[in-house]
Amino acid sequence: MKGSKKKVVIVAGESSGDLYGAKLVEAMASVSPHVEFYGIGGSEMERSGVKLLCSSSDLAVVGLTEVLEKIGHIWRAWKQMKRFIKDHKPHLAVLIDYPGFNLRLAKVFKDNAVPVLYYVSPQVWAWRSGRIKKIAKRVTKMAVILPFETALYQKENVDVEFVGHPLLDILDKKLTREEARRRLGVATDELHIGLLPGSRGREVKVLLPSLLGAAEILRDDFPAARFMIPLAPTIKREVAQELTAKNPLPLDIIEGRTFEVMKAADLLLVVSGTATLEGAIAGVPMIIIYRLSPLSYIVGRMLVKVKCIGLANIVVGRKVVPELIQDEVTPKRIAHEARLILRDRAKRQKIENEFKRVTEKLGGTGASQRVARIALRMMGTL
Repeated sequence: MKGSKKKVVIVAGESSGDLYGAKLVEAMASVSPHVEFYGIGGSEMERSGVKLLCSSSDLAVVGLTEVLEKIGHIWRAWKQMKRFIKDHKPHLAVLIDYPGFNLRLAKVFKDNAVPVLYYVSPQVWAWRSGRIKKIAKRVTKMAVILPFETALYQKENVDVEFVGHPLLDILDKKLTREEARRRLGVATDELHIGLLPGSRGREVKVLLPSLLGAAEILRDDFPAARFMIPLAPTIKREVAQELTAKNPLPLDIIEGRTFEVMKAADLLLVVSGTATLEGAIAGVPMIIIYRLSPLSYIVGRMLVKVKCIGLANIVVGRKVVPELIQDEVTPKRIAHEARLILRDRAKRQKIENEFKRVTEKLGGTGASQRVARIALRMMGTL
């Protein structure tokens, strides 16, 4: 059996999916070393041994008009994946979130008799619930990471399993605030605010200036405050440096240590995304922001069914921390919401207590190992 390598195609279009994919590949390889991995991802998946056919950094978008900016990259990736499937006949496809691309690709896999494991569900509970019927036709197995997602798929007779959230395996939950501050050189009594501008290039360029403006206002109220910008792996340091070059604040741009920055912080100003869930696991109060193009926002308002946009709030089940959207995303408004939290110890404590429930709801550790076993069983190697 040593020479009979099995091919797995794994596709992740976002920074978080790249990290989850890398952990899954490592878990699968530890059990069955005779598997080859190909696909779309970023530096984490490449480091774990995936032969990348395309880079996910060229594909990550949110919104309708935003897609147009990268349509050329997306089209080339699509053609390359179709060609690879036809020429190499993989034994399994693992599709991680990124539904606009991956659900179409799932049909190609099915048409070529390749079983599909969909890991990290599209947010069908928030919008476009009709996608569940499409998933039922094209996907062999769903591995979901939020506990309330299971019932949605069971209603449509989709083979689904709640595997827990991979962040609980990735983040160092034993890291204390004191240790994080020691590693970053932040004094025990120093006010530390983290600015998290997102994992997509366009997000950073559009939203980081608002975060920096808010930080400048807060500096007037809290002269000793220190600010750190932990960059997602998909964002080049030069991008952040260019945007912060003329800013007078004491800013530290940090690479590869996001959770340390979060754990050390008194407050996070964070762009909506997986980072809000990381911040909740860290137990740190935050202000969540997001802004789309006007057209994307108008369409989104007609389709979206949830009251909250931040995963931290969604998992808890209510708006625990403020969310600012579209025209609300101004330096003045962000700073105002931040002041309300920073000046109210009881409010901070209440948020921290609510966030303790997040970890409890996410299902414990071992998500990557559980998905690895599902994937290997689907290929008949376990």
